[in-house]
Amino acid sequence: MALDRTLRIGTRASRLARWQADWVAAELTARGLRVEIVEISTQGDREQRGPVVALGGTGVFTKEIQSAVLAGVVDVAVHSLKDLPTAQAGGLALAATPPREEPVDALVGSPLVELPPGARVGTGSQRRQAQLRTLRPELQLAGIRGNIDTRLAKLDAGEYDAIVLAAAGLRRLGWGERIAELLAPPRMLPAPGQGALGIECREDDAAGRAALAPLDDLPTRLGVTAERAFLAALHGGCSAPVAAWGRVEGDLLRLDGLAADLNGVVVLR
Repeated sequence: MALDRTLRIGTRASRLARWQADWVAAELTARGLRVEIVEISTQGDREQRGPVVALGGTGVFTKEIQSAVLAGVVDVAVHSLKDLPTAQAGGLALAATPPREEPVDALVGSPLVELPPGARVGTGSQRRQAQLRTLRPELQLAGIRGNIDTRLAKLDAGEYDAIVLAAAGLRRLGWGERIAELLAPPRMLPAPGQGALGIECREDDAAGRAALAPLDDLPTRLGVTAERAFLAALHGGCSAPVAAWGRVEGDLLRLDGLAADLNGVVVLR
């Protein structure tokens, strides 16, 4: 089905979000489509004080962009899939999950073994905190908010001895050399959907869905669908201490799952 209009892509304005939207735009342009990028402010971007979970946790980085798609302000939403609620918003379709970056957490500042007891490690993720407590219970874990460059600036200013970030975001923005250690699965499991993009459009936009379909990667789709199903079954939001690692190995779909209490005392795998 031919597309005779410009596809307007809605995205957050952060550097990482723009990288993701620009990547999608380039892929669509290479396929002969006209695109336009529209930046949209979300609750999570506007309210930077306190932990994300205090904002309600679910959809704080996605709901305004989804609303813009439903209202016809934009045609496409590009999300970090880990931020997207597992319950599909009415009237929207997850049209594509492009090839995934490696879903691995990264320590920036110092490898885990070199951090002294009591070292201050920055991460706002309850999932990361719970798993770090099982690996190094004597560390001081502290919340941190802001975009990747903001968090790196806080580390460089000496507010933390190390911080934990997604390796995918660091690599996409050209900061891969700052990674001191990869906390790779199965030692530390990622957030459901980490490292993957979720591209949404209106469910009734047949031409838009057809235009986005070539960006979908089946192994990625299978892995993240399993991870998000695990999260949904536990009734966890994007801020819950729940981790999952789904991947295709040969003819098998494998899934490792983890759930922890908020203090990281009980960790179930």
